[in-house]
Amino acid sequence: MYKWELVGLLWLAYFFNQADRAIYNVVLPQLKAELGLSDIQAGLVASIFLWTYAVLVPIAGWLGDVFRRKSSIWWSLLFWSAATITSGFSSGLLMLIVFRSLATGGGESFYYPAANSLISQYHHKTRALAMSIHQTSLYVGIITSGLISGWIAEHFGWRAAFFVFGSFGVFLAALIFWRVRNDTPENGTKMTENTETPKEMKETVAFSDALRSILRTPSVWAIWIAFATANFVFLGYLTWTPTFLVEKYHQSLTNAGFSSMFYHHIFAFIGVLLGGKLSDRFALFRRGSRLEVQILGLLLCAPFVLLLALSENVIWCYVGLAGFGLFRGVYESNLFASLFDVVEPRFRATAVGLMLSVGFIFSAFSPIVMGWSKSQYGISQTFAMLAPLFLISVTMLLLARLRWLKQDYCTDKGEP
Repeated sequence: MYKWELVGLLWLAYFFNQADRAIYNVVLPQLKAELGLSDIQAGLVASIFLWTYAVLVPIAGWLGDVFRRKSSIWWSLLFWSAATITSGFSSGLLMLIVFRSLATGGGESFYYPAANSLISQYHHKTRALAMSIHQTSLYVGIITSGLISGWIAEHFGWRAAFFVFGSFGVFLAALIFWRVRNDTPENGTKMTENTETPKEMKETVAFSDALRSILRTPSVWAIWIAFATANFVFLGYLTWTPTFLVEKYHQSLTNAGFSSMFYHHIFAFIGVLLGGKLSDRFALFRRGSRLEVQILGLLLCAPFVLLLALSENVIWCYVGLAGFGLFRGVYESNLFASLFDVVEPRFRATAVGLMLSVGFIFSAFSPIVMGWSKSQYGISQTFAMLAPLFLISVTMLLLARLRWLKQDYCTDKGEP
């Protein structure tokens, strides 16, 4: 069935999205030493990447509602993969900012809103499950990148890791172009290779209309703020955990790259599938189930972050990584499914883009703030400071569930 083939193809695209993004974090100790970067400069490269993404992603989301999502997806994949290759030629901070932060971040911004909107268009009753399966590629991509790019860097240098992953992404862009069908509009009109986007569809997704509809919904704001706060923790974790294991437990680059990503993301893989399956089942008769699953996930993340940060034994650190990953997955299983409960179908790509923009503008401070905190207080204390942030996210989702969801809930259309 094509709707599941689509999920599989987009799974591969998102795999390379996250694998390419994780390379920098894994090879960071070696890259810092060769290019002479400070902790703050290293964090700045990651932060500018995220700010670039945040500025462009709402535009990308709106374009995903106006034009064919297929075009956004494959052009995005081709561009960020080429930028990943050129990142391997960097010889200093400025080139890293241009190739890694601006070019790669800009290319990636056009993928996620279009991909999630396209999945939601083909999946109604199986929406959270389909999105959860798509989300698992994030974890597999990061795990694989952590292991392979760490090994490549140790044996061939950090530049080779960018060359290898970027080249595979260019090949995948050609596959996506060949296999993914052109979009079917939300009104059900079938589009073929030779059919232009209907005029009435373009008129119904004017950016001003989308913005007005989305911003007047209180539940949307609560979901956005919760995401921004939680994502601050996730991005800080991704950037600095390999370095954390190298410095605290004196692990090799390959071991740290694998361990920092594997134990966390393999359990996130389990958590996201479990949360997606359960919430789809309960959502049939309980509208607030998606938000409730997210609240539970974030609430249980906090103690495991403290455990991985403060443990002096590497085994307990791994337990913390695993528990944090499991409940992060539970939260992320409904990251956009809960948003789509309160957003009209025709505005969903725009809503995803705006959510990612709001979230990443704030959370992009995480790598550089943690780089500064690491130099002042040490890396263990810096990680421990992340745990209380989850309480802010939980509070916002509780407000959405208890106060605004009933009035904001949007009745969906049937599955195409």
